[in-house]
Amino acid sequence: MRQRVTASNSHPTGLYILATTEMWERFNYYGMRSILTLFMTKALLLDKAYSSNLYGSYTGLIFLTPLIGGYVADRYWGNSRSIVMGGLVMAIGEFFLFFCSNFYKSAPQLSGMLFFVGLGCMIAGNGLFKPNISSLVGQLYPSNDRRKDAAYTIFYMGINTGAALGPLICGGLGDTNDPSDFKWAFLAGGIGMIISVIIQKIFQRRFVIDPTGTPLGGVPAGSPRQASNPLMIAGSLFLFAILMIGILYTDAKVFGFLPYLLAVSALFIIVFIFSDKSLTPVEKQKIQVIFIVSFFVVFFWTAFEQAGVSLTFFAEEKTRRNLGWSWLPDRFKTIPTSWFQTLNALFVVGFAPLFAWLWLKLGKREPSSPTKMAIGLLLIALGFLVIATGAKGLGPGIKVSMIWLTVMYAFHTWGELSISPIGLSLVNKLSPLKFASLLMAVWFLANALANKLAGSLSSLYPEEGKTTHLFGYQINNLYDYFMLFVFASGLASLILFLISKKLQSMMKGGKYATEDLASGGADPALLHN
Repeated sequence: MRQRVTASNSHPTGLYILATTEMWERFNYYGMRSILTLFMTKALLLDKAYSSNLYGSYTGLIFLTPLIGGYVADRYWGNSRSIVMGGLVMAIGEFFLFFCSNFYKSAPQLSGMLFFVGLGCMIAGNGLFKPNISSLVGQLYPSNDRRKDAAYTIFYMGINTGAALGPLICGGLGDTNDPSDFKWAFLAGGIGMIISVIIQKIFQRRFVIDPTGTPLGGVPAGSPRQASNPLMIAGSLFLFAILMIGILYTDAKVFGFLPYLLAVSALFIIVFIFSDKSLTPVEKQKIQVIFIVSFFVVFFWTAFEQAGVSLTFFAEEKTRRNLGWSWLPDRFKTIPTSWFQTLNALFVVGFAPLFAWLWLKLGKREPSSPTKMAIGLLLIALGFLVIATGAKGLGPGIKVSMIWLTVMYAFHTWGELSISPIGLSLVNKLSPLKFASLLMAVWFLANALANKLAGSLSSLYPEEGKTTHLFGYQINNLYDYFMLFVFASGLASLILFLISKKLQSMMKGGKYATEDLASGGADPALLHN
């Protein structure tokens, strides 16, 4: 007899199954992300510019493929099967990276091939896993159930627990003075992903159920029978992984076409939506707001995602990480570079309740959503101003205190809390029902483009005695480099502040205004999603 979910103060067991499944997946992703550029530069001996561009392509595709995975789940496989299949493909990707890190010395060509195969599998698996697990959380409850907000908070705790533990454990195992130890980080990530799949597979039918006791995430009613054929599933997974490997390899080795692909995709969506004659003037105005704020968030995420590239280089080379505690064993006297990437998740857990309280406390004085997003851009500009100040005048061999990076990441997290949940909520509020999924795709396309740009800009990271340029801006040192993000994010913030009242009017429908959508946010669970 299936467990029936009743309206009470307790939460269905399925919520904790999904939160744990997601925790291990985030452990895998953020653990691998924390050591990726270090592995490329210290083991594969790739230069910083190439490593940065490859990192940008990888993370850009990570945000792009969920659009495909969501479509596949909705039409053919359902959420549960897509989660399990995606998790298995990601685990396989980690194991390819484990073998890659075993051969980087003895067989560098084989190692290079395995590296691209591993990253391609990670991209394909993420595309199937990521868009499907979050959507199941709300389906556990009856409509208008007051427990939903608390449920997403619990789910969010699982996300950020994984995002914090991944860099700590994977970084602790792999980020040592010996590049051959990177393999243990990839192995740990793969094991974490296997645990995620096992939990989901064993418990999903029994506990991931709707309020009537029916299992969630099953195969859609209209799905062709052949779509459930095991050979068809295996073949589809293989082809999807091969496609992602090919795209990543071509972008990295042959022609950097990913930014153009993303730009063309966005243009196609714009033309497709605005050519629909059934849209009312009010709906068109609201859609315009979505495109405008999506443009501005590109500036934010381009700066924010420096965490995995240029800021990792800075932590590795220019940050004094020695604790100076003589009583510690030698292995623990120096903080691994990768551990700095756990700060964001820890700060999100610590500050998200404060921001939620602040917006409520302000009441009628609560800023509009565009104003909050402008504040987010200002905060990330201030974060880069902090690190630029710390890096100013650094000479060869001179390193700065860890406090500079710690304070910077606090500013970045405050910025994230002002932009990420607010923007996702805004897209949900303003999207006409018939284009809800497509307009959410616009948001993720902006994230994908920002991640690619983050890698491209990190390729300008200045080496000793080297000068780089961007549109006439000369980068001679780290101060010049970090000030680039201060100027870009600060200018974007200023412009968004100036047009926020206009956007607020458009959100209400302009002269057609009938409803107030000026303010509001979303649950912090949407962060790191």
